Amino acid sequence: MLPAIVLIVKCAFTSQAVGGGFAGASVMMAARYGIARGLFSNESGLGSAPIVAAAAQTRNPVRQALVSATGTFWDTVVVCAMTGLVIVSSILRDPAAFEALRGNGALFTKAAFAQIPFVGPTVLVVGLITFVFSTILGWSYYGERAMEYLFGKRAILPYRIAWVMAVYAGSVMTMPLVWDLADAMNALMALPNLVALLLLSKVIVAETQKYLWSGRLDDAGD
Repeated sequence: MLPAIVLIVKCAFTSQAVGGGFAGASVMMAARYGIARGLFSNESGLGSAPIVAAAAQTRNPVRQALVSATGTFWDTVVVCAMTGLVIVSSILRDPAAFEALRGNGALFTKAAFAQIPFVGPTVLVVGLITFVFSTILGWSYYGERAMEYLFGKRAILPYRIAWVMAVYAGSVMTMPLVWDLADAMNALMALPNLVALLLLSKVIVAETQKYLWSGRLDDAGD
């Protein structure tokens, strides 16, 4: 694992990486894929996770916000970092085996975990199953609450039917099309939500000052 970490750090600070980072095309591509995939890993800025947080039993909104904020750390820093370390370590071990897989992230990850004796493929399969299942349930809940808010309880059943059809459609469509549609839908969610966050920034600061900065996290909310 240590050689993989060293390689990642060295490559991040090479002259080629720095020069590419300042090039317009590189910045655009990094923002395009970095932001898009970051949204998939932690949903920060989409406005979806607060739907679940709003249903939680908590003493005040700031306390729940701090709990929700840890999701970004676990999703991106822990899970994604572990996956990246497995991939880089596998490449260092057998570079030739991964040369033909360049550009195919799914096969790249599968081959990397296959390098781990005995438990590697099992860990990958179990992780994928749990992530996929929880994602389907989670996003189904998000959409259901949104439809109920907009159109009432009568819209829940039609939404569930449409959701099942969408899950099936996504499983048979080509991967590039699925990614493009998902990125477009995420952008349509993120843009209005970010505007709302800016408009509500004074409320956020006031609530944070009231409970966090004043040391009153254990107080009940109004």
